[in-house]
Amino acid sequence: MRATVDRLNARYPGRHELHVVGISVAALMHVKWLSRKLELTGRYDRIVLPGFCQGDLEQLSEQFGMSFERGPKDVRDLEQYLYGRGTSPPDLSAFDIEIIAEINHAPALPKVEILRLAERYRQHGADVIDIGTFPGSSWPEVGEIVRELVANGFRVSIDSFDQQEVEAAVAAGAELVLSCKSSNFEWASHLGVELVVIPDDPRDLSTMWETADRLDAAGVPYRLDPILEPIGMGFTDSLARYHDVARARSVVKMMMGIGNVTELTDVDSAGVNVLLAAICQDLKVTSVLTTEVINWARTSVAEFDRARRLVKYAIENHVVPKRVSEDLVMLRDPRVHHYDREELESLARGLTDPNYRIFVEGSTIHVMNRDGHWTGSDPYELFDEFSRQGPPLDASHAFYLGYELAKAVTAMTLGKDYRQDQALHWGFLTIPEKSAHERRRQQNREGDSA
Repeated sequence: MRATVDRLNARYPGRHELHVVGISVAALMHVKWLSRKLELTGRYDRIVLPGFCQGDLEQLSEQFGMSFERGPKDVRDLEQYLYGRGTSPPDLSAFDIEIIAEINHAPALPKVEILRLAERYRQHGADVIDIGTFPGSSWPEVGEIVRELVANGFRVSIDSFDQQEVEAAVAAGAELVLSCKSSNFEWASHLGVELVVIPDDPRDLSTMWETADRLDAAGVPYRLDPILEPIGMGFTDSLARYHDVARARSVVKMMMGIGNVTELTDVDSAGVNVLLAAICQDLKVTSVLTTEVINWARTSVAEFDRARRLVKYAIENHVVPKRVSEDLVMLRDPRVHHYDREELESLARGLTDPNYRIFVEGSTIHVMNRDGHWTGSDPYELFDEFSRQGPPLDASHAFYLGYELAKAVTAMTLGKDYRQDQALHWGFLTIPEKSAHERRRQQNREGDSA
């Protein structure tokens, strides 16, 4: 902390002062305690407390007549906190690409599950809910399902080549039909809604153009889908077809079924979704069809929602999509803070209390308190070492240390930033967690009120 203040004074105008209070664990700091212990003799523009400090800061502002604020939980973030706010966060509210989220094999699902999935997709960014049916069979309840979805405010599309299913869905309010080609043109063209036009054979676009020309003549709205093929099945050639269609008829809307890549490739889907969103944005593909069947693509709708906003911002502003949003950086962290060994050893020598501190530096876990400084990469061996040399551990403390060591090993393995008592960062999938100290305080408050 002192080194950080010295660095700030050297780099920035003005004066930064460090006030030390008699507490060894920042997570135990509370406004009520500070109101008794803190002594200020001067006037300050900003008084920044550790991010772990609990309680209502307004109490301190009124008591001292100065502005108090809760800073970062990690001292290494202090400079960014104080001086990294020169520019506003990028506006990622705009997007051009519509998300059509498919509920696969809908006839096999109870109505309540279809409604639950539709709501999940809508909450995650879907604009249209697509009802996927079984080829070769007719589903009598499709009209009822579509009608209920529409009544609940959903826009709906129907993915079927069965005439009875499609007509029932359209009559119930479906606004888009997937798909139309030469084999079903005669009845599909009279439905009165927009159609997705596909080629009879993806390798030959001439049939798609013929169907599109006939729909133009009939005044039927449509969007073109040259069909994105899976990797290993003509993926690159299929991308080239989208490029060719975009250049041939730039005014025609296009759709891309991205599930053929996200669902059929053994890789986490977030990065794939960003690349496909960039391709769609470049080629002005205005809608995508996606789904969440395979486990590694279970958040594809939410991923693509963020991806479409990110790529639009990057392309419109002619910037690379780096340091714009960290939502989709999930497996590894955007940045990892580092301590050198000398800093950690100095910290360990200065400890005077039995509370354990845990750090991760590279491939090594550091555990320290006043009784010692233990290092290693095997959490079992580390636990055996410090638990033998330190004071006896009760069950709750042992559980806490085991939980934190498990997080530390995960961070060490994946190259993530480990911060004791805080959740690991998983992008937009991060689940905030209460620290052990916060939980105890809450339990004490609940006990007092009872």
